[in-house]
Amino acid sequence: MKTTALRLYGKRDLRLETFELPAMGDDEILARVVTDSLCLSSWKEANQGEDHKKVPDDVALNPIVIGHEFCGEILAVGKKWQHKFHPGQRYVIQANLQLPDRPDCPGYSFQWVGGEATHVVIPDEVMTQDCLLPWEGDTWFEGSLVEPLSCVIGAFNANYHLQEGTYNHTMGIRPQGRTLILGGTGPMGLLAIDYALHGPINPSLLVVTDTNKPKLSYARRHYPSEPQTLIHYLDGHDASRETLMALTGGHGFDDIFVFVPKEELITLASSLLAADGCLNFFAGPQDKTV
Repeated sequence: MKTTALRLYGKRDLRLETFELPAMGDDEILARVVTDSLCLSSWKEANQGEDHKKVPDDVALNPIVIGHEFCGEILAVGKKWQHKFHPGQRYVIQANLQLPDRPDCPGYSFQWVGGEATHVVIPDEVMTQDCLLPWEGDTWFEGSLVEPLSCVIGAFNANYHLQEGTYNHTMGIRPQGRTLILGGTGPMGLLAIDYALHGPINPSLLVVTDTNKPKLSYARRHYPSEPQTLIHYLDGHDASRETLMALTGGHGFDDIFVFVPKEELITLASSLLAADGCLNFFAGPQDKTV
C-alpha cells in the first residue's frame, strides 16, 4: 500500500513523500491516520535531527515519519493481535512506549509509523507495550489530544508534598490547595486548566497568567470558576510577585506549573512557593546547556 508522509532525514530536513509501505507482518497492524495534532516536540525533533535522543543515528539513510499525536482506523490485523484488535476499529497511540532497552517512540524512531502519514504499519512493540488504545470518543481530533493530555496528567501526578511529621510523600497536587499556572493559555495550558478544574484533585484557588489578552479572554470565557475552585486570570504584565502573593493571603502557592520556557518566570515561580510547595517546570528549552 502507498502512503504519503512527512519524513525526517536530518536537522531541519523534512520531506513530504509518497512511497510504498512494506507488507504487514503477522505481528503488525495496518492502519490509516485521520488526525494528527501539532506538537512543539516535533519542532524540537526537526531542529535536532539525529542528535535527538529518540531519533536514530542513521536517519539520513532510513528516514522516520514524524508526528506522535494521532488517531485513526485499523485496516488489517496480523495474526498475533487478532484476538485484541479488528479492522474498522478506531485507535489512538500512546507514543511514549517505555521500552526497556531503547527510547524508541512512534513519530521519532520508526520508518513506517507516525502521525504525519496517510497510512502506517504499526510495529509489534506498540501493541506489546499496550500502547495501541481503542478509541470510542465522538471525534477524531479529541483522540489526537489524548497524548498531550497524558503529558498534563503526568505533570500533575509528578508533583508531590510531604505528609506532615513524616518523610513520606503524597503524589499529586495538594487537594484544595493553591495552584498557579504561569504562561497558561496555550494549548497545553488550557488542558492543565481543564484538568485542574475537572480532574480527580482540585485546588481551592487556581491562578492563571499570560501576556496574550485574546487567549486570556478565551480561557476566562471557557473555564470559569467551579464550586470547588475559585479561578483568577491575570495579564502577565501586571502579575507582580506582590499581586500574586496577595491572592494567596500571603501564604504562597502549593503547586506551580511554568508553561513557558523563560528564566524570569522560573525565578518568579520559585519566590512564590509556600512551605513544602512544588514547582514543575513543564516547558523546557531545546538547548539543555542554556
